Amino acid sequence: MKRENTVDTVETAPLIGHGQTYGTITDKITADVLERKTPRGMLVGLAIAFVLTMVLFISIGWLMIKGVGIWGINIPVAWGFAIINLVWWIGIGHAGTLISAILLLLNQHWRNSINRFAEAMTLFAVGCAALFPLLHLGRPWVFYWIIPLPDTMALWPQFRSPLTWDVFAITTYFTVSFMFWFVGLVPDLATMRDTAKKKWMKIVYGVLAMGWRGSARHWHRYEMAYLLLAGLATPLVISVHSVISFDFSVSVLPGWHATIFPPYFVAGAIYSGFAMVLCLVIPVRKVYGLQDFVTDRHMDYMAKVMLATGLIVAYGYAMEAFFAWYSGNEFEKYMMFNRTQGPYGFIYWGLLLTNIAIPQLLWIGRIRKNMVWLFLISITINIGMWLERFVIVVTSLHRDFLPSSWDMYYPTIWDWATYIGTIGLFLCLMFLFIRLMPMISIFELRQLLPWRGK
Repeated sequence: MKRENTVDTVETAPLIGHGQTYGTITDKITADVLERKTPRGMLVGLAIAFVLTMVLFISIGWLMIKGVGIWGINIPVAWGFAIINLVWWIGIGHAGTLISAILLLLNQHWRNSINRFAEAMTLFAVGCAALFPLLHLGRPWVFYWIIPLPDTMALWPQFRSPLTWDVFAITTYFTVSFMFWFVGLVPDLATMRDTAKKKWMKIVYGVLAMGWRGSARHWHRYEMAYLLLAGLATPLVISVHSVISFDFSVSVLPGWHATIFPPYFVAGAIYSGFAMVLCLVIPVRKVYGLQDFVTDRHMDYMAKVMLATGLIVAYGYAMEAFFAWYSGNEFEKYMMFNRTQGPYGFIYWGLLLTNIAIPQLLWIGRIRKNMVWLFLISITINIGMWLERFVIVVTSLHRDFLPSSWDMYYPTIWDWATYIGTIGLFLCLMFLFIRLMPMISIFELRQLLPWRGK
């Protein structure tokens, strides 16, 4: 009997391209690191990212010399770009933990092609986020004062300060994320060690592989450790950005004092995180020819997650407006009026356009399959989520309870230079990761072969 020809839709398409075997998967992914020359486009991107990183270092150096007065912060807007960018970068890092840990526990096999990339993105985003509260201290060289170290003078950090909560949240998140990322890398580092032809590569990857030999005992211990770390990392998706949201919600300021902030912040973090994953994966997939490993089905799933979390974010916006009206509190009502009709009103309407209106195009299947449209929508969402953080921080601060204290916030060139510099640092680290490490999990991708077409 002849087999009928069928056309795969996005829903029934395989998670890995046809004709792939254990050998082809290993050869393709390891060759991108060990043998293939760096594409010219990647070198140009790395050069641009390096220049932006130098801008960051210059900005930090000038900040050390002159102090935080070079920024646009004032009274009452004592929190400016530093806190806006902290929340933005932490949000971007959430997609990696969600893809790696939660989808692993839920046995979602489509995560296997993108989890390594997302985990690296998480580490680099959290590193960029950690810079901002340190620089915002005013005296960043004594940052260790906010760490609970034994002190002969019995001086301890103020545990009622949100700054201390951020320290614990960010360091815990980074530590667990790094352990989860590195443990997942160990089997692939052993593959790189065994595949490498140059002696120095064998030594480097051999040391990083920590003696992995692929025995049954190694796999048993690996699976136990990986599962435990996934269980440990899962609560962090909720807890870390909830703690960041407490920086705002524990205050009495209209626009901040809201119980909806923790779930609202978590949904927004996953929203922006998946958008950043797509912004990075789509060009890398094209440049390195990874369409057989990161298929249209993966893109469709990530677009649907963005659409779902975007609707949660839209619900949060609606509830903020509803609470302001239903509470009968004049200050809350004025806060919403100021957001929509005040001097920063155009930013609020811009975030509604970029975070709610434009992403509704993802309801259309053809848009989700079109990589150009998907890339543009992802960029738009990341811009919109940054605008959201600007609105939350600035519009709530610049007009507080005392009209005589009202003032406008205008970011300076050093605010922008520091922010753009962290984007350069993030991209620089991503380029180095793609060049030096397997960007896709080799052994987990092999596990998809029996699931092809399911």
